[in-house]
Amino acid sequence: MGSVGREWTVSDLPDLRGRSIVVTGANSGIGLEATRNLHRAGATVVMACRNLSKAQVAADGVRRAGGSGELVVCELDLANLGSIRAFARSLAEEGRTIDVLMNNAGVMALDRGRTVDGFESQFGTNHLGHFALTGLLLPIIGGDDGGRVVTVTSIAHRPGRVRLDDPHFDNRRYSRWGAYFQSKLANVHFGLELDRRLRASGSRVRSILAHPGTARTELGKNGTSTTNVVMRRLTPVLVRTGVQGCEAQLRAAVDHSATGGDMYGPRWMAFGSPRLEVPARRGRDERAARRLWELSERATDIRYPFPSDQR
Repeated sequence: MGSVGREWTVSDLPDLRGRSIVVTGANSGIGLEATRNLHRAGATVVMACRNLSKAQVAADGVRRAGGSGELVVCELDLANLGSIRAFARSLAEEGRTIDVLMNNAGVMALDRGRTVDGFESQFGTNHLGHFALTGLLLPIIGGDDGGRVVTVTSIAHRPGRVRLDDPHFDNRRYSRWGAYFQSKLANVHFGLELDRRLRASGSRVRSILAHPGTARTELGKNGTSTTNVVMRRLTPVLVRTGVQGCEAQLRAAVDHSATGGDMYGPRWMAFGSPRLEVPARRGRDERAARRLWELSERATDIRYPFPSDQR
């Protein structure tokens, strides 16, 4: 990897020929930038996207830009457990081994809504969707270095609070930002608890967290609030590019020194080259993470393939 004392950049990506990487939300924003760089480095990238037509257009653009990798476009709607099960089943039936699962897709600051399965949209998509997907794909995650799950969170996890008694805002006033912060803190709980359970089971798979700081994406633009309008107008002007934003999750996916439970983010939290970072204290609450895990199992009806007596 990069030499000692030098900042990590996408130029430090190794030769990824023969590696298979699933990227959720790969058709736009930092997911697309990550896909472009992984493809350039030779990886086979499974672009797991809700909108197939947009994903095909994005894939064509990546191919035209050049690279030695392969792109596979698949349909995946993280707001629909049926779609998640179908996607996971299709990969398993192909006999594909996944070297890296990059849980990248997300929604932000949406108007109040529900997923197909009745979950609050942001918690349901950002957390429960990826919780279900990871559990279903875990049996085929492996490869030469044991395999990795990279879960993309946000600096927004820091003010977040997970209300386990009311995660879907059934009995409290809906807050678009409160719901988003909650979902991003849930990502941190999930990534760290997954690491603890993987270690306890003796698995070689590593669970690693990453966040982009501020990056130019489509997040936060879909909604009717004043904030949504402002983000639609100012994001292209004020926020750094997606290629800078994707560096943390790329480093988490390929850096040989990365270990389970690590979290990568920009050096100055909002911007800068990716480096190790410590999650917020609330995110490191093991009891809260266990309770969230149990809630997530009940909500999705997904049980991970761990020994039943590992905890």
